[in-house]
Amino acid sequence: MSAVVWTAVGSLAAWLWLLLGQGFFWRTDVRLPPRGEPDDWPSVCVVVPARDEAGVLPESLPSLLAQDYPGRAEVFLVDDGSSDGTGELARELARRHGGLPLTVDSPGEPPAGWTGKLWAVRHGIGLARARDPEYLLLTDADIAHAPDSVRELVAAARTGGFDLVSQMARLRVESVWERLVVPAFVYFFAQLYPFRRIGLRGSRTAAAAGGCVLLRADAAERARIPDAIRHAVIDDVALARAVKGSGGHIWLGLAEGVDSVRPYPRLHDLWRMVSRSAYAQLRHNPLLLAGTVAGLGVVYLVPPLALFVGLAAGSSWAATAGGLAWLLMTATYLPMLRYYRQPLWLAPLLPVTAFLYLLMTVDSAVQHYRGRGAAWKGRTYTRPDAALEER
Repeated sequence: MSAVVWTAVGSLAAWLWLLLGQGFFWRTDVRLPPRGEPDDWPSVCVVVPARDEAGVLPESLPSLLAQDYPGRAEVFLVDDGSSDGTGELARELARRHGGLPLTVDSPGEPPAGWTGKLWAVRHGIGLARARDPEYLLLTDADIAHAPDSVRELVAAARTGGFDLVSQMARLRVESVWERLVVPAFVYFFAQLYPFRRIGLRGSRTAAAAGGCVLLRADAAERARIPDAIRHAVIDDVALARAVKGSGGHIWLGLAEGVDSVRPYPRLHDLWRMVSRSAYAQLRHNPLLLAGTVAGLGVVYLVPPLALFVGLAAGSSWAATAGGLAWLLMTATYLPMLRYYRQPLWLAPLLPVTAFLYLLMTVDSAVQHYRGRGAAWKGRTYTRPDAALEER
């Protein structure tokens, strides 16, 4: 029992540190910072890379076209080799709904060394630069925006002096598997990249959420976006690192009025979303994989196991340490469940979800060594240095 006790105590110590020493990652009150209306509203170009997105465009694109923005704004949708009529549907939606001007164009297949999404983003930014905008809004084709979304993002960037303002879109949570997996996805992301640290000048923590990134055009040029990250699979984190590394001031928080409409009804769909890039997040490093698996086990799986083993074996130390660690884990997950408007009884099930993520991460590594790489929308990326996620 001594090994169980010491492992349980180690898990409890890890949770005490996570509770107090990891940027209060578990809090969900990091929203758009205080902002006021600027004296003049700068021009904004919205760039939307889209590959086979006909299923979600009717819910998302009209929300961009209907933006209530006092300045000049224009939307550029880049049809990235779609086979489902994405480009023509976008034109039809613009004719039907009106609103902001829409340009639909296609860049052709990406050259070697480029991920498809970033090649499309590069093409869209090239089109936008002809309008000489002050800001670029990079947003995914599955993201629906509230009518004042662009206005609020620009006001926050101008007021706070940010070169990049990003919001983590609220993901769809309707199916049983979405309820179990999706809030934990954002919770784990915030644990890796505490939002409070991202906005601090001098902090090395950098991340963004690719579904909604407002970026100053001159900051993009200074950081050589997207050329500097052309091979990135997890492009949002790579983009934030490039901007912050070039001296930019960045901010990331949870969204209100920015929602993903993409469904993940089955476990298989969510499994593909995570596993396609999980091993890339670990830089395809077997040692990092082993450390991640061990860490997930100690932090998330040991607490309930120690509690039950301790109770069964009559070890009060193991049961107490495991129970307290599980209680802390549950308590830190409650705010995320509230943010997603989910029942709070899901919080004690976080070890089950963590075990699923552990299996997804291992599967991602298996797929990599089988030569399948990070697959998305009919493309597979196998570069060993492709460190970051295409969404």
